[in-house]
Amino acid sequence: MIDLSTRAPHVMLSTRGRRRLNGGGPRTGTVAAFLTPFFLPFLLFYVAPVGYALWQSFRVVRRTGGQYGTSYTVFGGFEQYAQVFQNTEFWNSIGRIGLFGIVQVPVMLFIALVMALLLDTPLLRLKAFFRVTAFMPYAVPGVIAAIMWSYLYSPQLSPVVELLKGMGWQPDFLGPGAVLWSAANVSTWLWTGYNMLIMYAALQAIPQELYEAAKIDGAGDWTIAWRIKVPIIAPSIVLTTVFSIIGTLQLYAEPAVLRQISSNISSTFTPNMLAYAVASGNNYQQAAAISVVIAVITFVLSFGFMRLTSKKAGL
Repeated sequence: MIDLSTRAPHVMLSTRGRRRLNGGGPRTGTVAAFLTPFFLPFLLFYVAPVGYALWQSFRVVRRTGGQYGTSYTVFGGFEQYAQVFQNTEFWNSIGRIGLFGIVQVPVMLFIALVMALLLDTPLLRLKAFFRVTAFMPYAVPGVIAAIMWSYLYSPQLSPVVELLKGMGWQPDFLGPGAVLWSAANVSTWLWTGYNMLIMYAALQAIPQELYEAAKIDGAGDWTIAWRIKVPIIAPSIVLTTVFSIIGTLQLYAEPAVLRQISSNISSTFTPNMLAYAVASGNNYQQAAAISVVIAVITFVLSFGFMRLTSKKAGL
């Protein structure tokens, strides 16, 4: 029997210990060098602005000597937030954007899902062409897309309006009852292809053996699509829904551009437009409080949706 107590101390070292002595493990400096290109911009352009907005939201401006006296900023606690919750325009914008999301998001994702399923079927020809064509609107900046659609909505310039008038219709895409849905149409046109590609990529990962087994059992294309494909790609549908919820509450470019040609869109049409309008009036503390409230609502809605659907989607 070998007496381990008589062996040299270095023999008793574990493999991890020898690796550390030999310098084979990851070094802190090397890890930091690889992580710095990500964390530095993340801290500068995400964490720092969020922290600054949060700090500003707890401050208020006081004046001495009347309206034109000297102003100074002090800690005001939740005073800015109390004003936000008492602001009727804020709640009107939240209700407006809520109605927008309840209608636009399901419609957009349903169209994206149908398009992804069609691209995944072997019956469709020219798949690459249709995939690129569907994705092209996403490559157009939101402001440019809104300008393009504003031309199509304009009663004086739009060939679409002229065509519909020639058929006996009197469309008013910028009227008080339609302008919200005109903005929704621009968002749907922009983002449907992006969501379609996420779902289509998930469909490509499904093993073909599942389809063959289903066909052997007598399942048709419709049954395979809605009973096999859709449940399997449920996580990607949840993901695109969360992205859409976040994007809905951040809506700004489309109504801001349409506002230039329509008097039915005010400067407080959406929560983001309200925050910008308040900041334009040099009330940065109030704008910061509005932004923080929007961020909290976005987090609650997106996280709550994920919690409700995570078990069913297999997340």
